[in-house]
Amino acid sequence: CMSWVKKKTLNSNEKILLLLGCSRFWYLCISWVYCFLSIIYPSYLYVHPIFQLLNSAQSFFNSSDVWVSACLCVFYCIKIANFRNSFFIYLKVKIDKMVPWLLLGSVLFSLVIGTIAYDLSDKALCNNLNFTSQGRIWKASIRIDQHVLPNYFIIGFGYATSFMAVILSALLLLFSLWRHRCNMQTNSMKDLSMDAHIKAMKFILFFFIMYSIYFISFTLTLIYSMKNENNVIVLIYLILYTFPGLHSLVLIFSNPKLEKRLLGILPCVKCKVCLK
Repeated sequence: CMSWVKKKTLNSNEKILLLLGCSRFWYLCISWVYCFLSIIYPSYLYVHPIFQLLNSAQSFFNSSDVWVSACLCVFYCIKIANFRNSFFIYLKVKIDKMVPWLLLGSVLFSLVIGTIAYDLSDKALCNNLNFTSQGRIWKASIRIDQHVLPNYFIIGFGYATSFMAVILSALLLLFSLWRHRCNMQTNSMKDLSMDAHIKAMKFILFFFIMYSIYFISFTLTLIYSMKNENNVIVLIYLILYTFPGLHSLVLIFSNPKLEKRLLGILPCVKCKVCLK
């Protein structure tokens, strides 16, 4: 962040990473707040409009996380892959100018999802909860997990679309790398950029596997939430909450600048802990 402040400008890759980091940070913070309230102070979730706001904010940042992650995959694919198609060449030339608009579209779409999530949560609670005499504390008459089920169906389209973008990006990049490698073998030459291409390909494929597991887990939440199988739901949510942190580590170690910064911070943190 300090280097970005000093430069006063961000390239397209840094813009995506910055927005992705902010989305994941706030998503995890809100998730921890929700878990804390549900375990320590469960009655506070029925104080209007705490549950609605938490659900809305969580849906907003989660949707932002998913869409910005997809934008990152598409960006890497367009930047690295080589095709002679005129439309692809046009995208390669214009991608840097398109990134801010893609990020803006992701945020606006996520804002719509968050607004819908708030409205659905409010209607579900009003229809299925009984008010006390004060009118502010609500007593639950149904399980709280059932309130958020409509949200999963609404944002499901967004998840499916972003997942298709990741699949297409991974396949295009795989084909481009395979063709490039065949050309190098035919000409008996070694391209210095080959290692960078392979490293980027490994990152895309690893993210594709992680994203697939995440998408499958998201789909399973629809099935097992309706079956009320708590043990399976806990495991699925554990996978969903692990994805942002794990993918962030992959991003850090795939970027030399971020990796160097992280390795520089860790010794400082260790020294401070030892001094305490």
